Amino acid sequence: MRKEQKEQLIDSLCEEIKAYPHLYIADMGGLDSVLTSKLRRAAFRKEVKLTVVKNTLLIKAMEKSGFDYSELFPAIKGETCIMLSNVNNAPAKLIKEFRTAEKKAAKPILKAAYVEECFYVGEQHLDALVNIKSKNELIADVVALLQSPIKNVVSGLQNAGGTICGVLETLSERAE
Repeated sequence: MRKEQKEQLIDSLCEEIKAYPHLYIADMGGLDSVLTSKLRRAAFRKEVKLTVVKNTLLIKAMEKSGFDYSELFPAIKGETCIMLSNVNNAPAKLIKEFRTAEKKAAKPILKAAYVEECFYVGEQHLDALVNIKSKNELIADVVALLQSPIKNVVSGLQNAGGTICGVLETLSERAE
C-alpha cells in the first residue's frame, strides 16, 4: 500500500471515529467466513459499524482524531476490528448475543471500549457494558417514573369516586 493510500485510509478512519460517540475494539480473528458474515449481518441490523483495521493505522487515526484515546492503545494488538455505534451498549450486546447464539464461536472478544466518556480495557468489562442503559432506555425509565404518581392519583380518584357514590347512596337509602 502506498503512502497516499494509507493517508486516505487514516483520514477516513479518523472521520468514522469522530462520527460515532462509542467505540469498541474487539478481536474476531479466527472466525470462518460463515460466522464472519453472520456477525457482519448482525452488526448491520443493530446499526453497529464493524470494520477490520490494521493496528498501526487505527492508532494513527485515533491520534489524528483530536481526542486522547491513549488508554486504549495497549489493547490494540493482534487481529483487531472496531465497532462504532450511536447506542452505547449495542456493540456489547452484539458480542454477547453472538457468542451465545454461536456456541462454537469463542469470538469476538472485547479488547477495549470507549463508552459514555469512560475507558474499559479487557474482556471482564463486557457484562458491565451490556448493562449500561442506552439513552432511550433512560428516557423511558424517567417517563415511567414521572407517570407513576400521576397514574396513582388518577386511579385513586376513580376508586374514590366510586366509593363516595356508594357511601352517598347508602346514606340516602337510610334517610328514607
